[in-house]
Amino acid sequence: MNTKAAESTAPLATRPRRRRMPPELSIFLVLVGIALIYEVLGWMFIGQSFLLNSQRLTIMILQVSVIGIIAVGVTQVIITGGIDLSSGSVVGMTAMIATSFAQSSTWGRAVFPSLTDLPALVPIMVGLLIGAAAGLINGTLIAYTKIPPFIATLGMFVSARGVAKWYTKGQPVSGITEQFHFIGTKAWPVVVFLVVALIFHIALRYTRYGKFTYAIGANPQAARVSGINIEAHLVKVYVIAGLLAGLAGIVTAARAETAQASMGVGYELDAIAATVIGGTSLTGGVGRITGTVIGTIILGVMTSGFTFLRIDAYYQEIVKGVIIVAAVVIDVYRQKKRRKH
Repeated sequence: MNTKAAESTAPLATRPRRRRMPPELSIFLVLVGIALIYEVLGWMFIGQSFLLNSQRLTIMILQVSVIGIIAVGVTQVIITGGIDLSSGSVVGMTAMIATSFAQSSTWGRAVFPSLTDLPALVPIMVGLLIGAAAGLINGTLIAYTKIPPFIATLGMFVSARGVAKWYTKGQPVSGITEQFHFIGTKAWPVVVFLVVALIFHIALRYTRYGKFTYAIGANPQAARVSGINIEAHLVKVYVIAGLLAGLAGIVTAARAETAQASMGVGYELDAIAATVIGGTSLTGGVGRITGTVIGTIILGVMTSGFTFLRIDAYYQEIVKGVIIVAAVVIDVYRQKKRRKH
């Protein structure tokens, strides 16, 4: 008998299983492809190497680290079937409030003159609490009042930006201590990003928190029947997302040595883009932190590549929007294919 015919008539259980390629590998290959395209275009039009410029790559990695911190939280929200549009505004609000507790006594216009030269731990804790509080409000509204995540986080998007502007009447907050500034120096933003990514990679893959998160996103009804307290868990996920947005605000302010109400504008869209590019499904139940890390780097490589090729920022936004839509279309196609099988 022909070997192929024997395989086709063999029971399903005895057929050799094809090894599926890890989704992260395909995303990584996309990253490599984009980088190589920029390398070729660089030699063709600029006469320079894109990949062999260590200074450019260092700046790129530092820039995407803040987006990456936010994206780790956004990934968990999207896995539950939700969305978070407030993270960029929370970055601005957190940066303003946390920095006001990180000012030096040598700065003549301190927000709180009696609370200067505080240990760096104080503004860090303040920033994390502010971020967590924003996430708590989002999560409570979504879980217990059943407001759609889009509307609840859109409200926080507007309110948090308003608080950032109101806090010092639109004036920037500067004069931070060296201890607080240290968080944003050298490679520390990247270290923070990678540590955060590692922690939540482990949490999603190997803990009950991760199992509950995926279960809620895949099938909320089945999750409830199996005994998961969906409302309490959703609040927890949004608190974590707010906490990480707060951490991103702290890192941003420490790196810039100042805080402005406009900080974080558009960060929520970049974080969502990095998450979707990294393979997280907007329908919920599918996504990995490793994919989000690669998606964040892809976003950084693209932005850096556009700057390298001296392409106007307007085109960058257009292409970014096209990529988000394309990633969602691919995700929809994957979901349909998965249902057929």
